[in-house]
Amino acid sequence: QVRLAESGGGLVQAGGSLRLSCTASGFFISGYSMGWFRQAPGKEREGVSCINWSGSTNYADSVRGRFTISRDNVKNTLYLQMTSLKPEDTAMYYCASDLTCSRWSVRGTWGQGTQVTVSS
Repeated sequence: QVRLAESGGGLVQAGGSLRLSCTASGFFISGYSMGWFRQAPGKEREGVSCINWSGSTNYADSVRGRFTISRDNVKNTLYLQMTSLKPEDTAMYYCASDLTCSRWSVRGTWGQGTQVTVSS
């Protein structure tokens, strides 16, 4: 069964850091573009970062320079290192598989999400 499981969310003060993980089962992430999305209360889901099969990355303007996406194909896990966190980063964070990074278009599977809350 194809599945994505996020972890690593939590409550952090502004300026702090968190690292999110997304572990895949039922398929190998090495053959796919993978991405992170987030959805804040009352807002639409938005693309945060994407990494394609060759390692090229893409970031939303709001997180560029603060967030870093990476993948460990041996562990079959996607990561999002988040630094200099701001209250406006508060959201549910989701990982997804099989993206078109340039359009934030998802063809594959979504995880269940992990909550990130940044206090001011």
